Amino acid sequence: MKTYLLPSTGNFYKANLHCHTTYSDGRLTPQQVKELYMKKGYSVVAYTDHDILIPHDELNDENFLALHGFEMEIEENQPGVSWAAQKCCHICFIGIEPENLTQPCWHRSKYLGGNAVKYRNQVKFDESEPDYERSYSGEAISEIMGKARAKGFFVTYNHPVWSREDYRDYTAYTGMHAMEIMNGGCLNEGFEDYNPQVYDDMLRAGKRIFCIGTDDNHNVHPETSRYSDSGIAFTMVKADKLDYRSITNALVEGHFYASEGPEITELWMEDGRVHLKCSPADRVLCVYEVRKGDRVFSQDGVPVTEASFEVSPEFGYFRITVIDNAGRHACTNAYFLS
Repeated sequence: MKTYLLPSTGNFYKANLHCHTTYSDGRLTPQQVKELYMKKGYSVVAYTDHDILIPHDELNDENFLALHGFEMEIEENQPGVSWAAQKCCHICFIGIEPENLTQPCWHRSKYLGGNAVKYRNQVKFDESEPDYERSYSGEAISEIMGKARAKGFFVTYNHPVWSREDYRDYTAYTGMHAMEIMNGGCLNEGFEDYNPQVYDDMLRAGKRIFCIGTDDNHNVHPETSRYSDSGIAFTMVKADKLDYRSITNALVEGHFYASEGPEITELWMEDGRVHLKCSPADRVLCVYEVRKGDRVFSQDGVPVTEASFEVSPEFGYFRITVIDNAGRHACTNAYFLS
């Protein structure tokens, strides 16, 4: 029987799920971000300014959707150690329902910096709850993820390399829906934040999570510059239509893949094999939970446009990576076979 892992119906929508504007430390206004990303073929941007959940529904039209979100930073606190030498954990939260505009884990007087301070009074929060104090530990960060998830947010774990976190840190976190397998802004700053090994660490530690690609854009450099941090990594979401709940439902269901450029057009399982169709590629790799791998290479100048791989319950999970001639990646979510 043919089972589609990416839905056979609907449309793909190009999305940036991690974005900063003049509402925190970005250089472009929300409107300017919309204009820039629409020029690059995007239909969806999650506005995730630092520590403030501000909706931008005024930007929505038939070709563009603004998702409500924010990013939260939890910093290690070692006295006498410079900021850059300490670890941190950054998490993005995207409201699953369009009406979900109450910011979880809010503090009335702390944690806002830059332009975010100007918008403090626009944030909605539960006034019956005490101020939330942040603490850097596996237990405390898991509590934040759990609280936000329980309040209806799609939770993503961001740029582990930039954050200086390692296996001991991120495998202690629970409650996330997804992690950034690629963060374009960090990659463009010189950090190795293409993170397939981190994703496998998470999966093999028992976390059944998705992987996304984001820009984490701040737009310090003009869009024409090679140093621009827009349009580097993205998430392709398969949904019935471009409206808020259709897109967030697709996120919750895992109907998407992450990419730096290559396209995955079809993904299905049939008769003990997984099948994939893609844009012309140099190679397609399949990774499993166990010590097993598989690949299809281009040969004699003929690019790879489709591949299939054996799947079996004893393999645990599989995930597929498409790599084009420029070395850019497209990554599926992991699919568990049990």
